[in-house]
Amino acid sequence: MHLTILYRGPLMSCNYGCEYCPFAKRQQSPKELAVDKQALERFTDWIAQHPQNRFSILFTPWGEALIHQWYQQALIRLTQMPHVNKAAIQTNLSCQLDWVAKCNKNRLALWATFHPEWVSRQRFLAKCLELDKRGIRFSTGVVGFPQFKDEIAALRYELPQHIYLWINAVKREIGNLSKEDMNFFKSIDPLFQINIHHYPSFGYACRAGKSVISVDGDGTMRRCHFIKEPIGNIYDPKFEEALYDRACTNDTCYCHIGYVHLEYLELDKVFGNSILERIPVDWANPDIV
Repeated sequence: MHLTILYRGPLMSCNYGCEYCPFAKRQQSPKELAVDKQALERFTDWIAQHPQNRFSILFTPWGEALIHQWYQQALIRLTQMPHVNKAAIQTNLSCQLDWVAKCNKNRLALWATFHPEWVSRQRFLAKCLELDKRGIRFSTGVVGFPQFKDEIAALRYELPQHIYLWINAVKREIGNLSKEDMNFFKSIDPLFQINIHHYPSFGYACRAGKSVISVDGDGTMRRCHFIKEPIGNIYDPKFEEALYDRACTNDTCYCHIGYVHLEYLELDKVFGNSILERIPVDWANPDIV
């Protein structure tokens, strides 16, 4: 079995303070962070204890995880496991990057977000160039607010062309975007049009719940981050019995980490084996769409 897991533990804090994020500049106590560390180590141990299966893992923390050493250590360990195809994480790249040298770079991937209001472009770019020099696979991205256009354009110009720069559409603002803004975002990210929709999902087949699951710090399994009903627990010896085809129960799906698994959209063909780190297979060709 090849199982893709989106892991989100108890971490709910960040070193940045983006106004649109509920976890901006939120701090957790040492006791709370210790709980997160213990949950992550238990999860990593569980992966190690199931070598009969293959795993692809994306960490989607509520906040910034890589400033905590235990997430770095988890990625080092996971990428050294032969039955782990990939271990990826969403990050703002504010951490030091020396730890990546201990990873199997063929199995590590990063989904890096640039926050122009909290870090200089030069500093973020330097981190990207370091990753590229180290041979680490990663994508970069920016939340699609028009006030960031100058920084986005400059970042795209300064990044090597082979590094994909995506734009996360702010769904509530799509109707307010000017034609100029829309065209700008599309010029930066040729897949931006895909990200602006609320896709019909109720009753549609989705890989979530069978080959893709969401897991929290207690091991609770859900189909995805957007359907709260538990389907089991990975620490149950019979957890695999909970994995089978299910139709989506939500009316729509609007987040990239959700709708990429809707079968009718066929976005697995767009992203291939880089679906977790959000890199299209045809990025070498700018005329993707």
